[in-house]
Amino acid sequence: MEISQLIRVARGEEPAELLLKNARVVNVFSGEIEETGVAITHTRVIGLGNDYPAQRVIDMRGRYIAPGFIDAHVHVESAMVPPFEFARAVVPHGTTSVIIDPHEIANVLGVDGIRYMLEASKYTPFSVYVMVPSCVPATHLETNGGVLRWSDLIPFKDDPWVIGLGEMMNYPGVLSRDQEVLDKLRAFFNRRIDGHAPGVTGRDLEAYVAAGIASDHECTTVEEAREKIRLGMRVMIREASNAQNLKALLPVITPKNARRILFVTDDRFPGDLIDRGHIDYIVRTAIQEGLDPTTAIQIATLNAAEYFNLHDRGAIAPGRRADLIVFDNFEHLTIEQVYRGGRLVARNGRVLPQEQPPRYPILRNSMNIKWSKVDVRLPANGHRQVRVIELIPDQIVTKQSVDTALVQNGYAVSDPDRDLLKVAVIERHQATGNVGLGFVHGLKLRRGAIGSSVAHDSHNIIVAGANDDDMMTAARAIAAMQGGLVAVENGEVLGRVPLPIAGLMSDQPLERVREQLDALFEVTRGLGVDLHSPFMALAFLALPVIPELKLTDRGLVDVNKFDFVPVFAD
Repeated sequence: MEISQLIRVARGEEPAELLLKNARVVNVFSGEIEETGVAITHTRVIGLGNDYPAQRVIDMRGRYIAPGFIDAHVHVESAMVPPFEFARAVVPHGTTSVIIDPHEIANVLGVDGIRYMLEASKYTPFSVYVMVPSCVPATHLETNGGVLRWSDLIPFKDDPWVIGLGEMMNYPGVLSRDQEVLDKLRAFFNRRIDGHAPGVTGRDLEAYVAAGIASDHECTTVEEAREKIRLGMRVMIREASNAQNLKALLPVITPKNARRILFVTDDRFPGDLIDRGHIDYIVRTAIQEGLDPTTAIQIATLNAAEYFNLHDRGAIAPGRRADLIVFDNFEHLTIEQVYRGGRLVARNGRVLPQEQPPRYPILRNSMNIKWSKVDVRLPANGHRQVRVIELIPDQIVTKQSVDTALVQNGYAVSDPDRDLLKVAVIERHQATGNVGLGFVHGLKLRRGAIGSSVAHDSHNIIVAGANDDDMMTAARAIAAMQGGLVAVENGEVLGRVPLPIAGLMSDQPLERVREQLDALFEVTRGLGVDLHSPFMALAFLALPVIPELKLTDRGLVDVNKFDFVPVFAD
């Protein structure tokens, strides 16, 4: 829209295209609720008032209007669907912009994975901005499918949808001044750089912040969040499917520091998106827990927009994008309508038909396994004491312990009676034949095995089971599907969710993926697992940047030491 025309319409000299009158408008600048109207022309809000002349007028009858929600950090791949299907899930819940970090698919396919996400995000009913992955591979402790050096990332800076450098998970690399890490930080020194620093404190944290890293979404305690806020970081409060930190961190928010807080979902499964919602769920829960409603909406809108320098959105004000949500009240926060750029894109829980069809770029098969070298048996060689990964419910951090393994015929095997299960990570990118083996407590699998090609962040195949044969059956079934999730018992696949797009995402509609997941979860419950998100818990057992003990294709990793440790502790 030409600026002189915008001025004429804003002054009332020409009619606006649309007037939403008699609304209660949430002003995220002042914290007020204004009883007024919102005038829109082209994609922009041009003024507030019930008396604007307009070509079309809609009486909102006292409904609330707020800016569209912004997810400040999300991995779309974790929803197991490509961007358009993800939009179908979250746009009806009021999300009009997402800041994605495609490091999941980049770890499988490198720069081709980033290009895929940029292309697949076109012609979707929300805005998708990209933080290019900073840690591919996440560490030197695993094998992945792509390597992104600083020189590989530089060309993406010219893309208008790329706004910064994604979460710097390799905080040991920052602190030790690893040259490749420093090159990436230098390359994006004039852009936003997101962080990932669980448990980092004191001088180490100060050095991390001094390197230009401006946010963190890994806080689990008020004390950790408060320290990071004091050092100038934005704290992203995460409410994912597996890592649920919202209620624990809400007490950190005060009127003095609320502008330093953002809301994120990070990793969220289809069932949670459909049943619980997206950013609206976080806002609703925060309000129910006692947070001031306008503050909650400000965090979900203006805070994120300003942090990422997206100054055309995040508020309802003249000149801003008309990304708007219409809802009933703060108690239920039921989203009735969603506008993106002044156009109605969702109503009563459904995305409306759009003019242009979404894009689905073609990708290669990502399964490359040397089966002749794959063996999940673990010779005991006279040892019995094993290091054990201890799951913590609803968290991605783990603890570590030592326990006595069950030894049969010279091999250390699973002991489901004690909830001591063997877990294996099988390399799937470069046909190395690597297999990392360990034990996990807390999965509660009584029979059979479960497995997945979603195994953060390198996304090798991860399987856990009550016996070795079912673990191998699960791994082979995953490869045959070109990726996915499975549950098996006695050599039979009882449930599956095929994920042929990089072994991370389905090519089916969101609802079909939900059905498949529900059926799979029902099977896993029958095998004894009672975790809310068992496959997400399994996937994060392979992430060696989250304390304390994790497993990669190359072996067991003590994250505190950032080095390998033997499975046997004696």
